[in-house]
Order: sequence, then structure tokens, then C-alpha cells
Amino acid sequence: MLNKHDTGLVVVDVQGKLAHLVGDGHQVIQRIATLIEGAKALGLPIVWLEQNPTKLGVTVPELALLLAPLSPIAKFTFNGCANEAFCNAVEQANVHNWLVCGVEAHICVYQTALGLKERGFNVEVVVDSIASRVEASKDLAITKLATKGVGLTNVEMCLYELVQDCRAPEFKTILNLIK
Repeated sequence: MLNKHDTGLVVVDVQGKLAHLVGDGHQVIQRIATLIEGAKALGLPIVWLEQNPTKLGVTVPELALLLAPLSPIAKFTFNGCANEAFCNAVEQANVHNWLVCGVEAHICVYQTALGLKERGFNVEVVVDSIASRVEASKDLAITKLATKGVGLTNVEMCLYELVQDCRAPEFKTILNLIK
């Protein structure tokens, strides 16, 4: 079970034109925005990745605005865990559970989630907040991740799991985000 004291969020490569070319792109961006706002309300650490931003573009403005004042970690490897700055940020967050969202499901999200799992973290991919250009690629990523022991969740499920109690001070915020 996730808890807000031991969980963080990784946002993977929601950048440039690609973020809008993936299946259900606009809705996925909206769900990632909800997830970021929920993570912030719950006080979760957030780590933000960008794949080769000079070539692919920067994070879409609607998410970059929510993620500020954080700075993205630029990477060139598909697996964020092959990047020293990312690994340092993950370690400094001092949590054991990571939620992962972003683009593309079958490449950078898949490899980063497995990289975190291989480093001993509990990982859950937020399946309604990941996307690929081809739906079958997203489906394949989800299937392979599940067979390798990565948990699956969605925005509403993980946020309510993290808030745990309707009397919690963050509950109203989470409720309003989900509505």
C-alpha cells in the first residue's frame, strides 16, 4: 500500500510535439497535471526528466508550469537510471516507492520503471498517465512491466491510496482534483 511519507513521483519526457502525437495525448497530459497537483498537495518528492530536450523540445508548458520551481533533468539514455543526476535525485528523495508517468510508455517509461525496480525500489506505473504513439506499444509495456513485478495503478486510485482517510487535511484538495 502506498503512503505519502514514502512515495515519490517521476515524470518522464512529456515534451514537445511528441506529447501531443501519442495516443490520447491531450487527456494524458491532463491526467499527469492532476497527478502532479495531487503529489504536490500530498508533499511527495517529484523528479522530472526530459529526453534530449534540444532535439525533442522541452516539457509541455502546462506541465512545466506545475512543476516549477523544479528543474528538469536532461537525459540521453532511455532509462533514467543510467543518468547520474537522476539517480542522485531519486536517492536524495529518501522514499522507497515511486509512481511513474509520462511518454513513451514502451521506451523511456518502461526502461526507467524497470531501472528503478532493479535498484530495489517499489514502482507503480500510473497507466492512465502514460502513452505511446501506438496503443499496442503501450499495452505491451504494461503487460511486460506487470510480469516483471512493477505495480499498476491509475491517477484516482493512487491519489486516494496516498490520502488514505477522508478526514486527512489533503482530502478536499484531492477530491476537487478528481472531480
